[in-house]
Amino acid sequence: MSAPALNRFADSAAPASTEVIEVSIVMPCLNEARTVGRCVAKAVGALEELGIAGEVIVADNGSTDGSPAIAGEHGAKVVHVTQKGYGSALQGGIAAARGKFIIMGDADDSYDFSRIEGFVEKLRAGDDLVMGNRFRGGIQRGAMPPLHRYFGNPLLSALLKLFFGSPIGDCQSGLRAFRKDAYERLRLNTPGMEFASEMVVKSCLNGLKISEVPIMLHPDGRGRPPHLRSFRDGWRNLRLMLLLCPLWLYYIPAGLLLSVGLFLLMWLTPGTQAIGRVKLDVHSMLLGALCVILGYQTLWLGFLAKVYGHFSGVLPSGPFIRGLLQHVTLERGLITGAIATVVGLGANLW
Repeated sequence: MSAPALNRFADSAAPASTEVIEVSIVMPCLNEARTVGRCVAKAVGALEELGIAGEVIVADNGSTDGSPAIAGEHGAKVVHVTQKGYGSALQGGIAAARGKFIIMGDADDSYDFSRIEGFVEKLRAGDDLVMGNRFRGGIQRGAMPPLHRYFGNPLLSALLKLFFGSPIGDCQSGLRAFRKDAYERLRLNTPGMEFASEMVVKSCLNGLKISEVPIMLHPDGRGRPPHLRSFRDGWRNLRLMLLLCPLWLYYIPAGLLLSVGLFLLMWLTPGTQAIGRVKLDVHSMLLGALCVILGYQTLWLGFLAKVYGHFSGVLPSGPFIRGLLQHVTLERGLITGAIATVVGLGANLW
């Protein structure tokens, strides 16, 4: 790809590189020769029609069907991203974007890039993340598999609401917009399809202003199976949500284990108990002790996960963790441990 082809849209239909670009439209691409040209043409046309200073960026992830050349011919700036994955391609494209606002969407012609005004209006009004909601805007026949429409997407959206208080009704929508400065604060890093959930999760954790606009989902025009793998990518999304939510991964299971374990220990301390014809004795007490040990260890795992999240920047720091870490130091920990050891040895000798 020659240099003029890479920057054709930025040099002609968009302002020069020294001028401020308001909107960058970023499309991840992997062998989308049948549709990428139409998507780019719609995006370029929308920017021109709305009078927006903008650019279209196609983040190519190793296409072998001529997609980059087609994108460049229709006015896009092509960015080649070597690290494989949906999230990796988008991160590469967004890093190259010069716009204050970013609109991202798939290059398979399932989204209408000529209808971006709703996203731009929300961003100009001060929203940080604007999600396209396909359930509110309409899903054409054959555009979404029933498994995704009636189970996968609603389930993941419901879990996001439960775990993080997300206001989003369509968390897996591929058409969304956001402020680039807000995006950079999130420090997103997942390489695969879970990038979509990571963006929503960290937006909720960091208190970003989130809204939705209705969009229409069309059947894609790629003529081949999608890159998405339902169960593999669904699990990766769920795993990410759990890893970013110590409350549901650690604290709630720890609370259940401790409650069950302590109940069994206290209930069986006087002696054998019977439930109908079933007798619970010392073996059930051992089970209760095991539950207490597992619950205690899980509780500490949750605390250590919060501390790691604080230092790594993966999780925002709450006032409790910040206050605790201000007072807990290595020296104080050594002194406390030494005192506890002396007291314990003294108690045993006494």
